[in-house]
Amino acid sequence: MNAFRIWIAVLTGIFWIGCIGFSNAADMRAVSQKANDDYHQALMESKKQKRKIFKNRKQLKMAISDMEESLKSLESDIRSMKTEYLELGNKQEELTGKLNQAEMDMKGYAGVIRQTARDISSIIFKSHFSAQVPERVDILKSIQDPDQFPGIEAVKGLTGLILEEMMKTGQVETFQGNYLDRDGKMKDGTLLTIGPFSAVYNTSDETGFLRYSEAYQRFTALSTLPPWNMQRNLETYIKGDTDAVYFDPSGGAALKRISHRSTLTGKIKKGGLLVWPILAIGGFALLIVMERLIFLQRVHANADRLMKKFNQLAAKADWDGCRKLLAPKKGRPVYNVLMAGFKAVDQSRENLENILQEAILKELPRLERFLPALKVMAAVSPLIGLLGTVTGMIGTFHVITLYGTGDPRLMSGGISEALVTTMLGLGVAIPVMLFHAFLRRRIEHIVGDMEEKAVALSNIICGRCRIGDAASDLPVNRPYGGNYGMVC
Repeated sequence: MNAFRIWIAVLTGIFWIGCIGFSNAADMRAVSQKANDDYHQALMESKKQKRKIFKNRKQLKMAISDMEESLKSLESDIRSMKTEYLELGNKQEELTGKLNQAEMDMKGYAGVIRQTARDISSIIFKSHFSAQVPERVDILKSIQDPDQFPGIEAVKGLTGLILEEMMKTGQVETFQGNYLDRDGKMKDGTLLTIGPFSAVYNTSDETGFLRYSEAYQRFTALSTLPPWNMQRNLETYIKGDTDAVYFDPSGGAALKRISHRSTLTGKIKKGGLLVWPILAIGGFALLIVMERLIFLQRVHANADRLMKKFNQLAAKADWDGCRKLLAPKKGRPVYNVLMAGFKAVDQSRENLENILQEAILKELPRLERFLPALKVMAAVSPLIGLLGTVTGMIGTFHVITLYGTGDPRLMSGGISEALVTTMLGLGVAIPVMLFHAFLRRRIEHIVGDMEEKAVALSNIICGRCRIGDAASDLPVNRPYGGNYGMVC
């Protein structure tokens, strides 16, 4: 470094000498002297630096030796740290695997708990016990929240909920609570729960079944009250006066049938206009059947007893007594036939039998009155029902044409009309036909009875005539004159 400076000074001097020339010798000596001084000074500094460098050489060697030892130590540390790094990497991989496995286990655990909560939710939300304790469903909602991990408290709550539901399933209890009545108003009353099957309300006004609403978690009264005997049973059971009670083990299916009972009035309304002719035919047929039953019962009453008395009087030839016996019964078919035969005692047997047969035929129109009309009604009512079926199906196909088959409720009107008219038509025709057959058989029985009584009368009269011929000394009384022996 000092030598470099010396050379710089020399060159600088030469430069200045070259620049200004040799015009001034004094200046040249000054410059030369200055350059020489600078040289000596630089040389001295160079020596100082050299001495200083040699002085620090030993220290530098020692420092280099120390650095080499430190380097060896660092290299050893690096090798040790690399080994430790590799071991830590392997351990990290092992711990990462364990952590992943633990996370999977915890996710599986949380999934099982949430799945169990979802499974029990379908039971808890449908259980009418939730109407008593609505807040218990909050446990299920918190467990199913994906942002919350189901801890031990959640598991305890879920377990307690399952055990509570199991206990209440086997219990029958009454308590004071509120429900939505049939008018849509909240009302207080005595509530009865019969396990998970049925719930009942009882107030001073009425008693009926309750339906649990999952959406609102409360009890709602059925729109239709149960039959009076069922209401009476529920009231006595709530009071503790009986051990038997009505309940619905089907989970609400039977109660739906109570609330959707189809009455005769409802069916008639669904049948359309053709229902009314069928009902009119049924009403007229009923009136005819009642009139015929009363008439036939009245005209045939006590015929056997009267004939027995008549035979006894005729055997004694007490014709006045026979006439008095038949007079009050005038107008009845059997008695009319007997009276016709009684008036013809003077006739021959053949004429007497013809007169009796004519009397029987004369009574037939009275006996068979309205029966043809009844038969026509029995034939017409199912035809009207069939007509209603056809019109109902036409309406159904019209609805299908307009709206398709997506909603079956749109087709229910036509189908109801078709089925109801057929049902009512058959419901009227079947009993009318049965009553027609019964009345026909009853008339045949009366006609047979009249024929029997006519033959008996003919035998009595003709037998009396033969007795008169055989014993001419016996007195023969004729009700209207004549000689029996001569006629018979």
